[in-house]
Amino acid sequence: MARISLTPPRTLLNRLTAWYSRRTYGKVIDPLLAMGHNRRVLMTDARFEKSLARWNALDSGLKELAVMASAAAIGCSWCMDFGYWLSHNQGMAPDKLRDVPRWRSSDAYTPLERDVMEYAEAMSATPPAVEDDLAERLRQRLGDAAFVELTAMVAVENLRSRINSALGLTSQGFKDSCEIPARPGA
Repeated sequence: MARISLTPPRTLLNRLTAWYSRRTYGKVIDPLLAMGHNRRVLMTDARFEKSLARWNALDSGLKELAVMASAAAIGCSWCMDFGYWLSHNQGMAPDKLRDVPRWRSSDAYTPLERDVMEYAEAMSATPPAVEDDLAERLRQRLGDAAFVELTAMVAVENLRSRINSALGLTSQGFKDSCEIPARPGA
């Protein structure tokens, strides 16, 4: 259960944010409702997320796996649910999405994807537990710009996941809209 009301004041900003969220995601996402209690936090987050969306040095599939591995390590069910939906809509294989929490034992990932998820998990530990050989392996395979972007995206997901978890935000059912519904009579 959320630790803050998900009914923020009905300001013009909050109404516009809700409209945008419904148009973009099909519903108003809970983090926006929670942030709607603080105009400056909401505006800063919106500008920040808009800027992040323009980053493109790192392959989007690797980026999404890193974000989801970080969310799984922190235990943010809202972030896992939303990340599944986003990645599914970008065409990521369902087996990869389902296996993120157990990526070490899954055969769905390439060696590079495994390194990316290991890095995300190590960065999300408190304190961070990144080893030099893993960082160097990723830097060599991705290049400096993509490696820096990977590092920044994992740090961003730590921010998101920790805020959402601390505010008590849980799954909104995004993943459920990705599953193929059972056929009647099947």
